[in-house]
Amino acid sequence: MIYSRYLWIVCVVLSLFYQTNCECPKIYTRNEWSARKALSTRPLREDPPPYVVVHHSATRSCFSVEDCSKLVKSIQDYHIDHNGWDDIGYNFLIGGDGTIYEGRGYGLHGAHSIPYNARSLGVCLLGSFKDTNPPNVQLKALEDFLSCAAADHKIIADYHLIGHRQADKTECPGDRVHAVIEKWPHFEANPQDASPKKL
Repeated sequence: MIYSRYLWIVCVVLSLFYQTNCECPKIYTRNEWSARKALSTRPLREDPPPYVVVHHSATRSCFSVEDCSKLVKSIQDYHIDHNGWDDIGYNFLIGGDGTIYEGRGYGLHGAHSIPYNARSLGVCLLGSFKDTNPPNVQLKALEDFLSCAAADHKIIADYHLIGHRQADKTECPGDRVHAVIEKWPHFEANPQDASPKKL
C-alpha cells in the first residue's frame, strides 16, 4: 500500500494551485523539552520499521508547548527512575494542541510495546482517552506526522498501524483513540507477534 506517499503527492500537486501547506509538522527536539541524556541506546532491528504502535499516556492532557514539555519530561523521569528504563519509552509524543515531541526519535529501539519494540515506531498521544475523545488537532498531527515519516522513509511506505492493546494486555491507547485509528487505511486488525518477549 502506498497510501501515505499518494497523499503526499496529492498535497504537493494541490499546492501548485491552492494555498495548501505540505510542510511536515515541527518536531520539538529533546533539547527543546530539556530531556535527560539517555543512559544507553540501541538501533532498531528493522529500519525503517514496518510497524507504528499508537499509545496514550494515561495522564492529564496538555495544550501548550510549555505545559506539554513539562509533561513529557515527567514521563521520561518516571520511565527512567521508576521503571528502570534507559530513556523515555516512546519514539515520539503528541500534545493536545498538536505539537510533536521527540522521544527516543527515529531509528532507535523503544520501550513501549514488548513484542514490537525492535521493529516499530512508538507514538504516544498525551492524555487519557478511555472515555474522552482526543482533540481533532491531536489526531490530525498524528496523521500528518505519519504521512511525513512514510514519505521521508522513516517508516516503510506500507507500514502497519496498531494500537498498544493489540500487542499487550492493556487498555492503551484508550477506547476513543482506538476507535479512530481502526478506521485509518494502514490499520492492521490482526498483527503478527513481531519479536521475542523482551524490552
